[in-house]
Amino acid sequence: MADLTEDERVRMLNAVIQCGGLARRSVLIDRLGRGLFERAVAGGALVRLNSRLYGLPDLDAASRLAHRVGGLLCLTSAALFHRWEVKEVPEMPHILVARGRKIPDSLTTQAIWHRGTWQRDEVAAGIATSRELTLAQCVRNLPEDEALAIADSALRHGEQEAVRQLIASVRGPGRPRMLRVLRAADQRAENPFESVLRSICLSVPRLRVEPQRRITSVEPAVRPDLVDADLRMVIEADSFAWHGGRAQLRRDARRYDLLVADRWVVLRFSWEDVMFDPAFVRSVLARVVAWRSTEVLGWTSGAA
Repeated sequence: MADLTEDERVRMLNAVIQCGGLARRSVLIDRLGRGLFERAVAGGALVRLNSRLYGLPDLDAASRLAHRVGGLLCLTSAALFHRWEVKEVPEMPHILVARGRKIPDSLTTQAIWHRGTWQRDEVAAGIATSRELTLAQCVRNLPEDEALAIADSALRHGEQEAVRQLIASVRGPGRPRMLRVLRAADQRAENPFESVLRSICLSVPRLRVEPQRRITSVEPAVRPDLVDADLRMVIEADSFAWHGGRAQLRRDARRYDLLVADRWVVLRFSWEDVMFDPAFVRSVLARVVAWRSTEVLGWTSGAA
């Protein structure tokens, strides 16, 4: 990564990863500053993927490797190929090859290899699984939080029909789990960080969150990341990448204070805890839901 210090390289990688592996030019300039962004692009640390998006050069390398073995990018790697944001950018690409295909010994440790078959109409650009097959494979095979992040992203990028068709056609092992993810998918989720936090919320009994719900009982009105209107709980995916800077800090502090004054409980979870310590996040949510259920709704511990 030419011309970048180690600290700058880490900043750049963290910004891209926390955006789901892809990000618009304006977003990266806002996070990194114009100077660092332009040096990262000039040095090849960031590559332009289309007229709007930038990502890491590993995306191009993954496509070249899939082409070399006659395979297809699949799962998370295919999601990135389709410009869907993901929870985790894989350290090695996921590549689907035909059953019986010999992988050269020199390449066995260069990718996560999958075996299977596919139809001609299940291939995109000759190098990746189609959007429909990618969505189905991700929802069937990935952990629920990763699957929800990709399903949310697919919807943000206009794949409503693909989601509807998959809900109608899904069969076989894992069908209840797949339907749970697909029916929970929501295009209003702004990024994978928020999607993963919502996935944790979905596992907490009595907690019913809605992404980006507008709250008008405070002035000015606010649109938190996640809202349970019945329990009057606001749950924020809080990261310096999105809330850094003095102006943003003041704005956020004021809106959180206004919400608390209006009798909302405000919980703020860091990117590190959501991504790497979901048990902590879940335990805090469960404890707050327990007393809010009694205080706000009058539920007892045995109520459904």
